[in-house]
Amino acid sequence: MLEKLQTTTTMSKIYQLKITLKEVKPPVWRRLEVPADLKLDKLEAIILTAMDWGGGHLTSFEFDREEYVNDTAFMFEELDMEGLPMSKTRLQKVLTAEKQKGLFTYDFGDDWRHEVLLEKILESEKGVKYPRCTAGKRACPPDDCGGPWGYPDFLKAINDPKHPEHEEMLDWIGGEFDAEAFDLEGVNGRLR
Repeated sequence: MLEKLQTTTTMSKIYQLKITLKEVKPPVWRRLEVPADLKLDKLEAIILTAMDWGGGHLTSFEFDREEYVNDTAFMFEELDMEGLPMSKTRLQKVLTAEKQKGLFTYDFGDDWRHEVLLEKILESEKGVKYPRCTAGKRACPPDDCGGPWGYPDFLKAINDPKHPEHEEMLDWIGGEFDAEAFDLEGVNGRLR
């Protein structure tokens, strides 16, 4: 999905967004530059990629008390999802001024909520490919670790060799996890 999105832009407006994972301390965040006319389903893919979420869970955006859901949600009648489809809504229609905020939720079970802040409206730079990440802090919690309330327990387990779940959690995560790690080049490589 992202390979079709990134191009050398001739657009005039670029949104500088700060995406901050809520209810996680210390904060996990990414600063992204994206075209203002981006559709929300593309922004969803960019946020998931920048935060290093695996995907595969339902998502939604909320701006000014209006909910926008991933088109996949409409296929699950038992969820009784309400909201507008992300694929039909452009970012510049829901965020129109600097300092406006919205909410992005990933995985309705773990309920990873992200503040979406429009920090600046910029002119596009000649020759620059968007989207791009310009800054960030800390590794995103692993998918399916229990949401903001389960993440501290996960960290305790992997950081304490005497913890009864230490080995199990390390095996589950693939051997190691550094909560303080952030790799700007890695994020931009995934966005490309």
